[in-house]
Amino acid sequence: MKKVSLADVAKSLGVSKTLVSLVLNGRGDEKGINKETQQRVREKVKELNYKPNLFARGLRVGKSNTIGLVVADISNSFYAKMCRSIEDHCNEKGYNLIICSSDEKPEKESELIQMLIDRQVDGLIISTTQSNNKDISLLKKSDFPFVLIDRKDTKTETNYVGVDNKEGAKSVVQHLINLGNKRIGHLTITPAHLSTIKERVTGYKEALKENGIRVDNNLIREISFDNIKEDVYRELKELLNPPLSINSLFVANNNIAVACLECLQEMNIRVPQDIALVSFDDIDAFKLCYPPVTAVSQPIEAMGKESVRMLVNQINNPASSGFEEVILPTTLEIRRSCGSFLSEL
Repeated sequence: MKKVSLADVAKSLGVSKTLVSLVLNGRGDEKGINKETQQRVREKVKELNYKPNLFARGLRVGKSNTIGLVVADISNSFYAKMCRSIEDHCNEKGYNLIICSSDEKPEKESELIQMLIDRQVDGLIISTTQSNNKDISLLKKSDFPFVLIDRKDTKTETNYVGVDNKEGAKSVVQHLINLGNKRIGHLTITPAHLSTIKERVTGYKEALKENGIRVDNNLIREISFDNIKEDVYRELKELLNPPLSINSLFVANNNIAVACLECLQEMNIRVPQDIALVSFDDIDAFKLCYPPVTAVSQPIEAMGKESVRMLVNQINNPASSGFEEVILPTTLEIRRSCGSFLSEL
């Protein structure tokens, strides 16, 4: 079936293509086109099922009403919820959203950024995985609208929306200490250069120091993003046995926490009776599993809303100077995996 064109719509109405275009672009009143004619155009467009060529329109008017989003891992519940929030708020602002996943690969992220620019997106929201600031720096130098979300580029001043990772980590480690734990292990994740990961490690260390507990770097273990369960199993075997013998564990994200629950069950180690477990990142499953997992919850909905607001403002006001940084607080969700209920028994 032949695709209906703008010319087909105009011909069927006996009007010019320009008139149809003006009506479809919301400029009918501005150009003095009477209401009846505008209504006829809209009805004919619906009748013929005309679909405008958005790419061509974008080239013509210099705007595609499309935003590109690059996240690290769309299969992660945290990023899946973030994508949904950003999509909802983009739709409210009249923008479509293209979602891409870099799989924590800097070179793939770079390719995705270029692909999205080539597709004429009006702006980008990026959860970057890069250690250098090459792409971010180029975007900034070219005045291309973009916002970093979740992870910041510490080398470049940019628009950024994130949470207070350090204080979130401190709060959950402090809770473990309040329950009498002193041998607290920490499983972090690669890439270790990420701002979020570095801040969570800092929060862990500061909580220990402020309570007079020596920081033992042997209790901090790095888990590979590409090999989570195998790495978790190996590190737990070392951390749980002499000479390290931890009695509690703080993990950097929900994927590691899930792997820990699996591995500990396979090792016949009980949570929290044998080891307390807490996580940064809260997911719905943590409320339902046994025991329910204590976790640091991030305001994902607010992060999505703020990033879209910030980007749309940048798109609509390209001449505005300065950069905005929004740091949102986290919430500690206390459940049974940390052992707090044992005193009730």
